[in-house]
Amino acid sequence: MTSIPRRAALMAATCLALAAPALAQAQEAPQPRITVTGEGEVAAAPDMATVSLGITAENAEAGAAMDEASNVAEALLARLDELGIAAADRQSSDISLRPLWSNGENNTARGITGYEAGNILTVRVRDLDRLGEVLGAVLDDGANQLSGLSFGLQEPKPVMQDARRAAVADAMDKARVLAEAAGVTLGPVLSIAEAGGGYAPAPMMEMARAAKVPVAAGETVVSTQVTMVFELGGAPE
Repeated sequence: MTSIPRRAALMAATCLALAAPALAQAQEAPQPRITVTGEGEVAAAPDMATVSLGITAENAEAGAAMDEASNVAEALLARLDELGIAAADRQSSDISLRPLWSNGENNTARGITGYEAGNILTVRVRDLDRLGEVLGAVLDDGANQLSGLSFGLQEPKPVMQDARRAAVADAMDKARVLAEAAGVTLGPVLSIAEAGGGYAPAPMMEMARAAKVPVAAGETVVSTQVTMVFELGGAPE
């Protein structure tokens, strides 16, 4: 009859024998890999502009200043209607009223001398051929501030897809060059992650004059980055 201590020793030996392959596999070196970042950039002609139109009015009375700014804003909205700018493409982005103070010179106390009212209207122009006409018209109708002119794409997705393809191609090209230089083969892709994209204006040398205001639309550059991880093999045969 086998004693209990002997049976325990046999069981322990068996467990160690079964665990040995798994332990050896766990201790093996991880498969080498390489991580690269690719960049993609595509330039496209913009087909939309966004501009902020400002109206400011001063008056000794706060209500009168606000009424004057509001009247000009109403006139601008009516003109935008005439120009075919859809209601969805214009938005009041800021309405303000602030006191105007005297400097307190000649030993006089500072005091409020009047008020300044402001109204900011953000407008999208989807027909760039008429952008100069739109800007000239709103200036004639009382807008006294222009700011934040930017160009963009009404449908940016196709251009962004091209930028993503370019970024992946760039990452794969970098990985192939690095693997070749290191004397190893490039294995399959283990992961792909996008680092984010964006838009940036790229100026053109040519300026088109439309109606009263000269406008240079330039180009819109869409860019993105991808990070790719590849498995590496041994030396090529």
